Amino acid sequence: MPPTPMQNYGPQFEGANHQMQQPFFQYSQCNGRRKALCIGINYFGQDAELRGCINDAHNVKRFICSRFGYKEDDIVMLTDDASNPRQMPTRDNILQAMQWLVRDGQPNDSLFFHYSGHGGQTKDLDGDEADGYDEVIYPVDFEAASHITDDVMHEIMVRPLPPGCRLTAIFDSCHSGSALDLPYIYSTEGKIKEPNLAAEAGQGLLSAVSSYARGDMGGVLSSAMGIFKTATGNGKKAEQYARATRTSPADVISWSGCKDSQTSADTVEAGQSTGAMSFAFISALSQNPQQSYQSLLQNLRQILRDKYSQKPQVRLSRVIIDRARAETCRHS
Repeated sequence: MPPTPMQNYGPQFEGANHQMQQPFFQYSQCNGRRKALCIGINYFGQDAELRGCINDAHNVKRFICSRFGYKEDDIVMLTDDASNPRQMPTRDNILQAMQWLVRDGQPNDSLFFHYSGHGGQTKDLDGDEADGYDEVIYPVDFEAASHITDDVMHEIMVRPLPPGCRLTAIFDSCHSGSALDLPYIYSTEGKIKEPNLAAEAGQGLLSAVSSYARGDMGGVLSSAMGIFKTATGNGKKAEQYARATRTSPADVISWSGCKDSQTSADTVEAGQSTGAMSFAFISALSQNPQQSYQSLLQNLRQILRDKYSQKPQVRLSRVIIDRARAETCRHS
């Protein structure tokens, strides 16, 4: 089991009343309450209708019940084939369900969030995104009610959590690398990744060229602005701002199907429509339910590598002090 005391890291600083303070977090022992929210949206009858998202929600629900001991009565399902209007994945219902998930969260609780549906990006307004764009998810009624940004999801699901409360989130959607706005992204070597500004600028240039080839002049403009922000150092400032404002003492981890700049596949595996990330996540943990974050990330990428270009990402709300102790979703 992970250590029980609070874990301190980073430099000390002078806080309120001239008291010396230091960043901290606390692992969840995962022996408290278990609650889950699973969302699957196929967007029936809309442009870019999907096929596997509702299957993903039900598959993940069955998996966490059988593998991790969640009870059906403690799981909220939002899918757009629901007959009950309260179970439709509208913007209002999703926001209320997110609030339900984290309400009265306590140390050692295990909260689980899964989203399978469309994802995208919108202009960043508060300066916490290195590429200048917030990541968003699209409720079934997004055309009338709008999307939900990563800023909003972080504010609802991460900020209220106390030290020692775990939230595990899975985003099987496009442009989802930082969909929960967690500030620390880890590599397959188990190290915190720092922004590669040169690579980001190159990726922005490639995106601009691709947008021009498709006749998407809006995409050309947004990519060009991303290149400018990277070149002027705004990316580094955004990372520093994100770590200052998004670090949490809670035990929060987010798995996503791809980088912010990538798309996630809606595909068929084992004869069933599914999201590639949801399929890989269940497959990897079914094969070995007691692996480290680093091992799980490597296995997710291995499962998807041969058929898909997307690269799953893992982000945390804080710094891992001892990677050998990094527990996986087996406690979730």
